[in-house]
Amino acid sequence: MTMDATLSGHLQELRRGTVVVASLITLRTPGYGYSLLETLSQAGFEVEANTLYPLLRRLEAQGLLTSEWNTDEARPRKFYRTTEQGDALAGTLRDEWSRIDTAIGDLSVKSGSEE
Repeated sequence: MTMDATLSGHLQELRRGTVVVASLITLRTPGYGYSLLETLSQAGFEVEANTLYPLLRRLEAQGLLTSEWNTDEARPRKFYRTTEQGDALAGTLRDEWSRIDTAIGDLSVKSGSEE
C-alpha cells in the first residue's frame, strides 16, 4: 500500500463523520440533496452524490432528518430537514469535535510538535 493510498483511506475515515454533522447543521434550513452537495462542496467537504444520498436516507431512518416531496415545480424534489433529535445530535457531535480538537492540540503542545 502506498503512502497516498494510506493517506486517502485515513482522510476518508476522518471525513465520514464530519459529513453527518455538516449535513445535520446545513439542513436546519430545508434543502434537497443536490443543493446540499453544492453547499458542502463550497464549504470544503468532499462528498460524492453516491455517498450523500444513502447517508440522507440513513439519517431519515434514524429519525434525524425528515423529508417531503415538493411537487410544485416541473421536476419533483425531495426536501430534507433536520428534526429536533437531529439538531440535538448535531450539537452533541460539535461539542465532542471541539473536545477532541482541544485534546489533539494539547497533545501536540506536549510533544513539542504543534501544527
